[in-house]
This record gives sequence, C-alpha cells and structure tokens, in this order.
Amino acid sequence: MTVSGGSIRVKNRTARWLTEVFQPPVVVSLQLLISPLAEAGFPGSIGYGALAALFVCVLPLVVLLVLVRMGKVTDHHVSDRKQRAPVLLMALACIAVGLLVLNAVDAPPSVVAMVLAVVGGVAVLAAVSPFWKMSGHAAAMSCAAVVSVLMLGPAWAPLLLLVPAVSWSRVVLRAHTPAQVVAGSLFGGVVMAGIWWLLRGWLVG
Repeated sequence: MTVSGGSIRVKNRTARWLTEVFQPPVVVSLQLLISPLAEAGFPGSIGYGALAALFVCVLPLVVLLVLVRMGKVTDHHVSDRKQRAPVLLMALACIAVGLLVLNAVDAPPSVVAMVLAVVGGVAVLAAVSPFWKMSGHAAAMSCAAVVSVLMLGPAWAPLLLLVPAVSWSRVVLRAHTPAQVVAGSLFGGVVMAGIWWLLRGWLVG
C-alpha cells in the first residue's frame, strides 16, 4: 500500500468515525439531556430531557432503521435527497407527540424550549431538502456546540472545534458539498441556537 493510499484510507476512516459518532440523533439527544441545566433542579430533572430525547431522537431513529431494513430508505444518513422530506416529516410527527407528553407531565420550560428549537430546525430542513441537501450533521453539531457554550460558559468553547471537524467529514465522504456544510453550520449555530435562546428567555424567564 502506497503512502498516499494509506493517507486516503486513514482520512476516510476518520471521516466515517466523525460522521457516525456525531450523527444528529446522538448530538441532539445529548443536547436534550443537558437542557434542564437552564433551570434549578438539575440533575434531578434530567429525566425530562431523556423523555424528550426519546421522542425527538430515539423513536425517529428506530423508525428510520426499520425503513432502511425494509428497503424504503437507502441508509440511516438518508443520503438520497428525495427521501429526506418524508423522513423529516416522520420525525416531526414523533416530536409533536413528544411535546404533548412533555406538556402532560409538566416538563421544565427549558426542555420544551430545546425541543421547539429542534422542531424549527427539522421543519426548515424538511422544506429545503427537496431542492437542496443542507447538512443535518453540521446543523445539529453547530447548534449543540453554540447552545452548550451559552449554557455552560466560555470554558466549553472548544466544543466549537467539532463543527468544522464534522463538516469536513461530510465533505470527505462526499455526502455534501462545502457550501452545504457551511449553510448547515450557520443554520444550526445562528438560527436554531437563536430560536432556543429566544424561547429560553421567554419560557424560562
């Protein structure tokens, strides 16, 4: 194996690792788990974050994996742009049910704010997907990193380095163009995190 061939293999292996470890369901689940930090009662309130993650991430992922197994969807990253809108609409349906459950159990407003921010992001991605494949990986990672810094302080700023790393992985694997990962990063870090910030101020006070 040549040096250049070995370098390419290492690069692709690293890109695949970053893509799998920091895929949106994982990143958003962690984001939801820490969402109660915005209010008193944490970590006792972490169960509400886990409940939100169940409906926002776990159930949609389970349904997606079933669809992949049935041959209805190409893969769990939904690489085919045409398949993205229906999958994202399915995720929105699960999230809507989750919001009803969270309301029924009187979940902390901080958790609801985080779920609504995710709803805004998924809705926009669903609307854009039929025309352009904006990176969901980049959006999720950027939103989570920015929100974590806003919640936990500047000491967590190194998390922002994960945004270009994950974006790089998607380009290396030819899942997205540079423009698509840049758009996803800006959307997640500015729009989705901004929605969370505004809702947090309104709902939590």
